[in-house]
Amino acid sequence: MPVPFSPFSAQPKHVPDLIRVLILAVVQGIAEFLPISSSGHLVILDDLLGGLGESATLVIILHAGTLGSILVVYWRRILKLLTSDRRVIGLLVVGTLPAVVIGLTIKRGFPWLTESPILASAMLIITGVLLILLGKLKPSEGEYTGMSWLGAFVVGCFQAVAILPGISRSGSTIVGGRLMGLSNEDSVTFSFLLAIPAILGATTLAIKDLLDGTEAASDLPITTLLIGAACAFVVGIFALKWLIRWSREARLHWFSYWCIPFGIAMLLFYASK
Repeated sequence: MPVPFSPFSAQPKHVPDLIRVLILAVVQGIAEFLPISSSGHLVILDDLLGGLGESATLVIILHAGTLGSILVVYWRRILKLLTSDRRVIGLLVVGTLPAVVIGLTIKRGFPWLTESPILASAMLIITGVLLILLGKLKPSEGEYTGMSWLGAFVVGCFQAVAILPGISRSGSTIVGGRLMGLSNEDSVTFSFLLAIPAILGATTLAIKDLLDGTEAASDLPITTLLIGAACAFVVGIFALKWLIRWSREARLHWFSYWCIPFGIAMLLFYASK
């Protein structure tokens, strides 16, 4: 069957499997946590280099690596959720609902949106603007354990927007948390607690695609997949600790100096093609 024409498609080039997996793992580990959008960078890299597309199996493996990073860094907070802070579990459920609704809508009706490098480039600029806004917000002292249900829903809406490639999930949810009165550190903490159901949801969808035959199982060797998971895990820990440190120092808006120039450069590149 002929492939429908897409203005966003690129002629694939062969990239060795291990190099491909390592590139994806490093980008996933860094950009999943730093507010620069892992999806946006992966979509653009896939278009520029070709052959970087993630199979459903690889999605599961890399997400498992970054999920492990969150569990290692936040294990004490997660333990408190299961004991003394159980109300926060309800807040996470409420905060996850918008992403579920919008994510399934886009996946079923507008899947091309998640594959567009031009859209990703434009949305990286939006992410940069959000980060500049973050740097201008007045300090707050609110704690995520005392957040209202409406506040959790609003932060969830910011997470839902990040389904578009180029919008940083961490950046948008941290901005949402700050707008709801949370401190820098509590905004980051709630953002990554909220990432746990988001990552589990993406993993579940990837497993579903494997089981119903929508996606073929990866033919990559198990050792290559394990190397990718380990790389995403280790890089993710360093990136997450970097983010926490910079949030305490109110430096997260510095990442706009990458997102905006890179987004503009890529838009100019695609305009010249």
